[in-house]
Amino acid sequence: MSANAQPLANPAKVLKLGLPKGSLEEYTLSLFARSGWRISVGSRNYFPSINDPEIACTLCRTQEMTRYVAQGVLDCGFTGKDWRLENGCEVEVITDLIYSKASPTAARWVLAVPGDGSVVSAADLKGKKVATELPGLTRKWFAERGVPVEVEFSWGATEAKVVNGLADAIVEVTETGSTIKAHGLKIIDEIMTTYTEFVANPLAILDEFKLAKIQQIALLLKGALAAESLVGLKMNVREKDADHLIALLPSLNAPTVAHLYRTDWLSVEVVIAAHVVRELAPVLLANGAEGIIEYPLNKVI
Repeated sequence: MSANAQPLANPAKVLKLGLPKGSLEEYTLSLFARSGWRISVGSRNYFPSINDPEIACTLCRTQEMTRYVAQGVLDCGFTGKDWRLENGCEVEVITDLIYSKASPTAARWVLAVPGDGSVVSAADLKGKKVATELPGLTRKWFAERGVPVEVEFSWGATEAKVVNGLADAIVEVTETGSTIKAHGLKIIDEIMTTYTEFVANPLAILDEFKLAKIQQIALLLKGALAAESLVGLKMNVREKDADHLIALLPSLNAPTVAHLYRTDWLSVEVVIAAHVVRELAPVLLANGAEGIIEYPLNKVI
């Protein structure tokens, strides 16, 4: 073995990680990058490489993730709360991860009908056909309300089912509702709120090595997510002005303050919400701050 060669990982010491294929794929990979893991995906490869010999990656649709995790094909992976409940598989939820840039808010599964129709509530759909990619939870939701409907599985383009007269209503996932409105539909109720979850096989978390690795991933990804809306702010201020200026600073905790060498100046550093800086910077300058530096954060743990 050459001096630069990396030793092969012990096969028993490898965590089988499922990464989401599809709309969340690119963002999840960027989140891992900010957490310290570089993942490379080939154009036709479902097994990405990662710069960690203790992790083996597999791309998998979020709709199927809990099935493979429950079966032990994967030790852990990323799915949605909706698909975990829909599939009913036995997995452990390690943490929720609301992807703030990929999805500014948690997504909603909503009940929508023609915008120009007379249906205004779920009760008005008695005996009607409802199309959805989430049939199990949709049937349960209507049953709990005592409304008999015919629920039909939709393979996609669900909004078009109502437009084409193939269904009387749909249950579809949305963040803003704009796509639903664009198809001439109106939302009359909400089925559930969903968000990304990091889940694990119950047996995997009984393994000391795998549990530690799963917890490491969860900790660093949460830290990367927390950092998205925050920035570091650093500035210099004369010691006589420090108390007044520091009182103007919002921060996670008390700011870090250090004396500059052989001067009556201080270096003040804080972590604050990124959107605050545009209003705060002029105020700080007006109150004696100089050399203000704003810098991004990779993780806040």
